[in-house]
Amino acid sequence: MLFRSVVPAPKHALSLQQALELTNLYLENAYKAVDDDIALLLCHDAEVALSQAKSANKELHPQPGDINYQALRDGVAVAIIDLGKLLERQGYAGAAHTIYKKAEKWG
Repeated sequence: MLFRSVVPAPKHALSLQQALELTNLYLENAYKAVDDDIALLLCHDAEVALSQAKSANKELHPQPGDINYQALRDGVAVAIIDLGKLLERQGYAGAAHTIYKKAEKWG
């Protein structure tokens, strides 16, 4: 691929905030996409970003009652549910069901 040799990857893993922001960008554009294939690809990218959020969450050591941390976790849960809704809309009820189960585990 042309860009793999041109565009460098980030030097470190994404933070939970960054992974959530990236996920939301993908989801927002998937909702707007007119082409179903593009929407599905954006859903895939959102799922990859959510896996980065999961990894980032494991690295965190929040203090009890940390409101910012809980807000980020809540935001990720909402993003997971949004991904499920998009998949349902695309006709992938089975995949949506799997995503909803991930939301239950996350929350």
